[in-house]
Amino acid sequence: MSFTILTSAYRLRSLCRLQRIQGHMMSSQAEPEVLLEKVGNAGVITLNRPKVLNALNMTMIRLIYPQLKKWESGDAPDIVIIKGAGGKAFCAGGDIRAVTEAGKAGGSLAGDFFRQEYILNNTIGTFKKPYIALIDGITMGGGVGLSVHGRFRVATEKTLFAMPETAIGLFPDVGGGYFLPRLQGKLGLFLALTGFRLKGRDVQRAGVATHFVESMKIPELEEELVHMKSPSNEDISKVLDSYQNQSSLDAEKPFVLDKHMSDINRLFSSSSVEGIMQDLKADGSEFAKKQAETLSKMSPTSLKMTYKQLQAGATLSLQDVLVMEYRLSQACMRGCDFYEGVRALLVDKDQNPKWNPSTLEEVSEQTVEQCFSSLGDKELTL
Repeated sequence: MSFTILTSAYRLRSLCRLQRIQGHMMSSQAEPEVLLEKVGNAGVITLNRPKVLNALNMTMIRLIYPQLKKWESGDAPDIVIIKGAGGKAFCAGGDIRAVTEAGKAGGSLAGDFFRQEYILNNTIGTFKKPYIALIDGITMGGGVGLSVHGRFRVATEKTLFAMPETAIGLFPDVGGGYFLPRLQGKLGLFLALTGFRLKGRDVQRAGVATHFVESMKIPELEEELVHMKSPSNEDISKVLDSYQNQSSLDAEKPFVLDKHMSDINRLFSSSSVEGIMQDLKADGSEFAKKQAETLSKMSPTSLKMTYKQLQAGATLSLQDVLVMEYRLSQACMRGCDFYEGVRALLVDKDQNPKWNPSTLEEVSEQTVEQCFSSLGDKELTL
């Protein structure tokens, strides 16, 4: 009797557990990783992986790209708005861990991910209708690629921007070779090599965002934007300007790098990364010392690759930059620093990568040159 009751109770518990597991699976399946909606006169893209700070993966790219193409060629919508769910991040970067796993195993994702991502970046950069990125939160790496090439980028006090790739043996991709050298003076090279983080209004002051609007005003702004009828870029500019004028938060604070800009322009003007390091060490100021220390932690191969990438990118079109960056991405997949950087910073988190080669001097010009060479029939075509 008691055995039967126990058995029944056990079965019931197992059934409940199974239902819980199935319920969890269904709920995670029911939540699409990207929401694509028509709201008023706008197409609205919501990056919807808030638990992983809306990190961009292949599924998301494959959903966003065809939808953008469709919206661009059709009569409706009039504008496109892209934003992130969850209140913390717009998009904290690409799903790097999945790429490293594939790269180690020789899987095709290591090539496919960068190819599809860069094609999407180019689609955004050449998009014929007004494209507005609401970068209200963490915006790094892949998230920058989804926003910076669009016509309008709206930062808030919650925006945290960085291109931190040299710390993981990569380089500031997603068109970093295009937009970074076009920032004031040597600011782009400084941000690319050091991974320096910009916050809030400073993201706009640096030229990464076009506007600054207080976070609490974003829902109201979005509401106004989606109900505009066939607006021109000028019409949208006026609306964004008016919201920016109502946003006084931190307006009196100077740009965080204001007092360092002349130092950045001077200390990052050498014709090599070794030269920059020498200048920083010789300078002796607190600021220079801090930057030298930061650079000494980065992958020497990544630093040299990034320097050349920005140097070349300064005079190239976005399309040519993305073709070049695809070559670099595949060089990183063939090398070892990318896997080691991800291990040290994202997997084991010991913050102690063992770079190979371990010094700038050991990274030959020839090694760097090879990273930029053609991939033949595997080239990125746009």
